[in-house]
Amino acid sequence: MDNLDSSTQESFISFAEDNYSTIETYLFARFLGYRGSIADCDAWVDLNHPKPDHRKKLLYEINAMQDDIAKLRADVETGLVKRDAGVARIAQMQRELRGTIAQVEEFTNNRDRKGLLMAGADRAIRELMQVFKDDPIEIPLEEATMSVWAKMQLEE
Repeated sequence: MDNLDSSTQESFISFAEDNYSTIETYLFARFLGYRGSIADCDAWVDLNHPKPDHRKKLLYEINAMQDDIAKLRADVETGLVKRDAGVARIAQMQRELRGTIAQVEEFTNNRDRKGLLMAGADRAIRELMQVFKDDPIEIPLEEATMSVWAKMQLEE
């Protein structure tokens, strides 16, 4: 990052602060010329811009919901909870559980899909830059690729 001009550094730091994906941060860094590993980039992001892990929270929530359902089932079987009320509550809890599982799946699929798209775009952009290296079109191409990269970041 020390080799970047101040506006590019500011842009990258802003991106790293706002983005939850270490993979996307790594790809953006690679686009800017970073040659280190994704593990180093991940460690830098964790140190400088820690992110909440929503997927991890949802997975813990799923485990807790499964434990709650099992406990309620046991309470119904032992007679601590009336059968009709317990069965209705179990059905409601199972719907919530399925909804949370679907949410985790959607979150994971969207993140994976975007990561793959960004990796493909990164590769294509780097190949184009290599083909047109030391060519008069290099600087306009670099500016165009920055615009494309920014647009892809804004898309869901």
